[in-house]
Amino acid sequence: MPELSRRTLLAGTAAATGLSLLGPYAHAAGRVPLTREEHRVVVIGSGFGGGVTALRFAQAGVPVLVLERGKRWPTGPNADTFPTLASPDKRFFWLGSGPSLFGISPPPFERYTGLLERVSGNGMDIMCAAGVGGGSLLYQGMTLQPTEEVFNANMPERLDYARMDRVYYRRVAEMLKIATAPDELINSESYTASRIFARNVEKAGYSVEKIPMPIDWDYALRELRGEMKPSYTNGDCAFGVNNGGKHSVDVTYIAQAESTGKVTVAEQHNVTDVAKTRDGRWQVHVDRIASDGTVLEQKIITTGALVMAAGTAGTTRLLMRAAAKDQIPDMPDGLGSNWGSNGDRIYTWTNFADDFGSPQGGPVVFGSKEWGDPTMANTVIQASLPPMPNLRTTMLVGYGVSSGRGRFVYDASKDDAVLNWPSQADSLLARRIDERVAAVAGNGSVRLDTTSLVPNTWHPLGGASMNVVCDLAGRVKGHQGLYVLDGALMPGNTAACNPSMTIAAVAERATDELLTHDAGTVF
Repeated sequence: MPELSRRTLLAGTAAATGLSLLGPYAHAAGRVPLTREEHRVVVIGSGFGGGVTALRFAQAGVPVLVLERGKRWPTGPNADTFPTLASPDKRFFWLGSGPSLFGISPPPFERYTGLLERVSGNGMDIMCAAGVGGGSLLYQGMTLQPTEEVFNANMPERLDYARMDRVYYRRVAEMLKIATAPDELINSESYTASRIFARNVEKAGYSVEKIPMPIDWDYALRELRGEMKPSYTNGDCAFGVNNGGKHSVDVTYIAQAESTGKVTVAEQHNVTDVAKTRDGRWQVHVDRIASDGTVLEQKIITTGALVMAAGTAGTTRLLMRAAAKDQIPDMPDGLGSNWGSNGDRIYTWTNFADDFGSPQGGPVVFGSKEWGDPTMANTVIQASLPPMPNLRTTMLVGYGVSSGRGRFVYDASKDDAVLNWPSQADSLLARRIDERVAAVAGNGSVRLDTTSLVPNTWHPLGGASMNVVCDLAGRVKGHQGLYVLDGALMPGNTAACNPSMTIAAVAERATDELLTHDAGTVF
């Protein structure tokens, strides 16, 4: 295939779609330099899939280049790395994309390689993270493993739940050092909302339990003792934890991968296109960008093994653009299909019977699982609001198993793939979650389903699913050396759990398979 042509795009279009930000020669200082590199393995993305891949390949002696469009976000006691909702700034948003949160549009900020991008779709928007560590920087951290019954009803049984349980889920739990919140913390004044939620769940006749989190809870206890400024204990942790203690991918998988000396993480490297070369290798076109999005350098990177781990939206859109323009011919017909929202519902809960107090400690302490019916299994949790005046309000979040599916469709006028989501696709699950939330909230309260007002998901899944586009190890069918190892590989849901632990466990399993059968031959 001829070398992939460079495109000239308007900066505004680029900011909205995450594509190349400026034309091939537009640069404040003149012509943008073009360089070429070759690497044995290239991984696009540094979230759970990319982090697992980088570490396990490096431990096997395989050198890896990780391309991450965002920046690093180092933390530590009393750091000011992450923005806060109390004083929002440019760090929130990816190149000024400014997604609305709960239907409220923020003021415009200058362009910056910030944390969050909204990828707009028809009927559903996808919330995407940017930065070394991917979605683990922003996620609340609920690290849940499905039961065998729910797993087998929703995931391919050939993944072998017994082995997943014995080896891969356990491996992830150990890497993330998951732990539940100590009673000393829960019984403090800041966690009143958590205790009211747990009490109300039991009163409604549902089970309640502590949720495992990738957190060293001693950091929160130290905050209570006044040894650090509040970050966990005031709920100011939804967009990154400034004090540290959160075992996100950047400080676990990526840090260990880099310590081997086999892994290079190239931050602020925005992949614009991927293609297959005439000799069967893979070509990645990359813009190295400044923090305001200015293209500083363009790179063409060639590799024998390309791992797509750019997140569900990023991976699916890159592959679909390549397929539509015949840059990767003969892609599987199911590419872009089998996409699901994981049934996400986000509520505000205003309680006139009890006072939640302010501030509210976070991020998540308790949850309620209703997993008896594998076809409708769901989880409801309480999450804190960030510091604000006492509005007698907190948050409830539900997610679970839904058969509703959307599909990405390539739009030539945008040179992008756009999600089409059928109206009411999650309606059965949404009704069940709403019934549970209403019972938990009880009389004398008001709940607002923000997802019904502004349909969006923080848990996008599918688009290059196993058994449709890829095999169980993420190999794209018919394309040696091309792999998908992120949420795009999932079959539209992750069995009533938030996706992080299952994505990581599936990637752990896949890297074992690839290092056994593909290393030394494919890469």
